[in-house]
Amino acid sequence: MAKQKIVLAYSGGLDTSVLVRILGEEYGYDVIACHVDVGEARDKDLVIARAKKAGAVAVEVAAAQDEFARDFCFPALQANAMYEGIYPLSAALSRPLISKHLVAAARKHGATAVAHGSTGKGNDQVRFDLAVKGLAPDLKIVAPQRERNITRDAAIEYAAKHDIEIPATKKSPFSVDENLWGRSIEGGVLEDPNQEPPEEAFAWTKSWKDAPNEPAYLEIGFEAGKPVSVNGQAMGPAALIHEVGRVAGENGVGRIDLMENRVVGIKSRELYECPAAVVLIAAHKDLERFTTLGMSHRVKAMLDTKFAELIYEGFWFSPYRDALQAFNDAHDRTVTGTVRVRLFKGHCQVVGRKSENGIYNHALSTYGVDDAFDHRAAEGFIKLVGLQLQEYSRLHSEK
Repeated sequence: MAKQKIVLAYSGGLDTSVLVRILGEEYGYDVIACHVDVGEARDKDLVIARAKKAGAVAVEVAAAQDEFARDFCFPALQANAMYEGIYPLSAALSRPLISKHLVAAARKHGATAVAHGSTGKGNDQVRFDLAVKGLAPDLKIVAPQRERNITRDAAIEYAAKHDIEIPATKKSPFSVDENLWGRSIEGGVLEDPNQEPPEEAFAWTKSWKDAPNEPAYLEIGFEAGKPVSVNGQAMGPAALIHEVGRVAGENGVGRIDLMENRVVGIKSRELYECPAAVVLIAAHKDLERFTTLGMSHRVKAMLDTKFAELIYEGFWFSPYRDALQAFNDAHDRTVTGTVRVRLFKGHCQVVGRKSENGIYNHALSTYGVDDAFDHRAAEGFIKLVGLQLQEYSRLHSEK
């Protein structure tokens, strides 16, 4: 009797290499390893070879950097998505994309289940599970790490016992996850909330002390709320994020230290490097304020918080996200133009913007000789807008 097939989200690291063998020998599946390139520094041929040596019957590798940037990072950018006002959701955004490819691989190979290596106390288990439920509710979800809580030492021992090829096993003081939109760092001394992050935790951003002594400037071009150029040069989505991140990181921009409220109720200390995301969100926010009505911008600011929360909590593939995305697409139709950003010693500041859609009239705004504003109209406006307050106070002033 043929074994049932399962598709595993495969990173190529220690944990998922061990899971290939566990799912095959202990769960009884034929394992298809699925690796999705969202910007990690992985050698494709090495990933394939390692998965097959671990026991995978097939390996799917998806080159998804542009897809990730275009279909996930940029919609989040349109929403100015920052969880708890500070985290640009880099890890959270990659999970629905990976899940999408897991489901596609399951359909291709006739698999009845998908698997991931998330633990039972983290956010990613929620994101993977909900994304799969949203896309393919018929597929079973298997999470051996959640069921068994396999320690690093136990995983290394298991790999040695079963001759599973794994990366160098020298213990890093930190747990790191990275993609185009950002780098997440946790563990080690960072588990002490009062411990200043050591410089060795960072890889994408320079310390302000080592950053250049002269500011750098980026002019970012947008069309309908999505970035399309840097300093006048048109770029594809992934290339643009890489370039903005490179310049921002060189100037020390993008470090985030957050006491984070996880989905499962745990409060954890998380460190992030998101140089491109920090700069692009700052630029988009500014251009949005310049080119949209104040009333819709105020409503969108509230919805942006909800958009960030739904990403964090794993509801990307939901009608809720579709509805908010429709609002953002409509709202951002006029968000076209360029924004000039200054980067200096860890600071990012918008210093200029221009757009044919800018709702700005110099003759109305100036206090100079060109002033065309009807100052006398303000008195009638104030009288009407304050009429309710005036009448209330007249009735109740004695009280």
